[in-house]
Amino acid sequence: MPNHGIQKILNTMPHPMLGTGIPRCEVYLEVNDIALEFNNALSAGATLISGMEARDWGDMVCYFADPDGHIIAFAQKIR
Repeated sequence: MPNHGIQKILNTMPHPMLGTGIPRCEVYLEVNDIALEFNNALSAGATLISGMEARDWGDMVCYFADPDGHIIAFAQKIR
């Protein structure tokens, strides 16, 4: 995803353009039950970045940060 596009979603995180040359990643996981995974992530202590929301590319997605600041997304196809 382009840096400016992801910044609109992850607006509470530093802008990706500021991380040029620094290792960073996003894990985008397609799941069967996004509500279950959302609650599991909260219970495990992940930091909520963006709640469950229907995105314009056809997925319901929520975003979390792990303790190192890496982004973990849980996605479920909208049917």
